[in-house]
Amino acid sequence: MSFFGKMFGGKKEVAPTTGEAIQKLRETENMLIKKQEFLEAKIEDELNIARTNASKNKRVALQALKKKKRLEKQLQQIDGTLSTIEMQREALESANTNTAVLTTMKNAADALKTAHQNMDVDKVHDMMDDIAEQQDVAREISDAISNPVAFGADLDDEDLERELDELEQENFDKEIIGIPEPTPTLPEAPTEDLPEKAKEKKKAATTTAGPADDDDPDMKQLLSWSS
Repeated sequence: MSFFGKMFGGKKEVAPTTGEAIQKLRETENMLIKKQEFLEAKIEDELNIARTNASKNKRVALQALKKKKRLEKQLQQIDGTLSTIEMQREALESANTNTAVLTTMKNAADALKTAHQNMDVDKVHDMMDDIAEQQDVAREISDAISNPVAFGADLDDEDLERELDELEQENFDKEIIGIPEPTPTLPEAPTEDLPEKAKEKKKAATTTAGPADDDDPDMKQLLSWSS
């Protein structure tokens, strides 16, 4: 509240929010931009009037140039005002963003504090120790169950290896003994009689058939013709 407001009992003004202030600045920017466009058009019109009357009516031309100068000064002021408003709006937008970020971070911190409210660090460490201990117990139980205590634990691996070697040697010996020896290939016997053997067979056949031929009348006649 201002000094005069306190003295005359004026009402306390409520400060607008950053969002409302940003909206007002944007509206002012739009209004100044429209004013800027209007002044630029008027400056162009006055320049055209001065150019047209430069040789015909110098008084009108001078008046147009003077008005153009005043309009240019206003345009320059509006440019400066726009720059100031833009910087103020950007600062407000940045502050609004920072406020939103800080609010979100504070809410997250409060939620984290609430989540840890019923937690004790010492109790958490004790719980983790209990979990590790129970895991060790479970590992020992698994090792005990998987250990073959009463199922072949008294067997000696060396004896088993030795017996396996003996079986392999026995199979190898059987394979060696069971291989058949190669049989020599003999030449095939001739199917035709040798010349000496053929003569003996012919002589024996003649001797065997002699007496019978003497009794045969046809044979006798044949012998008589040949003699």
